[in-house]
Amino acid sequence: MTFDRSVKIAPSILAADFANFGAECAAVEAQGADWIHVDVMDGHFVPNISFGPTTCAAIRPHIKGVMDVHLMIAPVDPYIDAFANAGADIITAHVEAGPHIHRTLQAIRGAGCKAGVALNPGTPASAVEYLLDDADLVCVMTVNPGFGGQKFIPLAHKIATLRNMIGDRPVHIEIDGGVTVDTAPECVKAGADVLVAGSAVFKGGSAGNPAPYGENIRAIRQAAVGTYV
Repeated sequence: MTFDRSVKIAPSILAADFANFGAECAAVEAQGADWIHVDVMDGHFVPNISFGPTTCAAIRPHIKGVMDVHLMIAPVDPYIDAFANAGADIITAHVEAGPHIHRTLQAIRGAGCKAGVALNPGTPASAVEYLLDDADLVCVMTVNPGFGGQKFIPLAHKIATLRNMIGDRPVHIEIDGGVTVDTAPECVKAGADVLVAGSAVFKGGSAGNPAPYGENIRAIRQAAVGTYV
């Protein structure tokens, strides 16, 4: 992975057809997705269960680009190697998931992956102030994690605060939750460069009819591009 601050669209497969993940990943990539975002939920840290490293390993051959794995689980550390071995390019852990997030980020990098740290909506930007030299990505949750299709929580000030804290460090700001053509511009204007979108990308299409995926991705990108310099 090479670092740049261009706007990247990362469809969340939480909104894809669970019976056809491989084809869905290939379809959205072919239609213009930059990254594939994998939301891992454990029914403990968040009130839902999704999938684990075996699913990541199964879809990896169908993904040509970046597999962005978001761990909404606790504890995190015992599972880092499994997700790294499954082919994750980025592994993101929540600052709220355990007492030793710095150690977790070091372990992710030690496993050969880019390290991300996620913040729930109620967690201030200051929680990652002393982690930025050990992180490659900060994920700002704009919904309470656990379910797709939730309403966007506006957190532009928090995003802008993070952007100022990051300065010239090569650290992405990712937005996860409720991203649409209506909410994407304020996120990018505030300083975000990675937009995770689930239902806003996958609505209206399928692996057999992927054209709507491309239309949705282009609409989000066009709404967002150029709003932050």
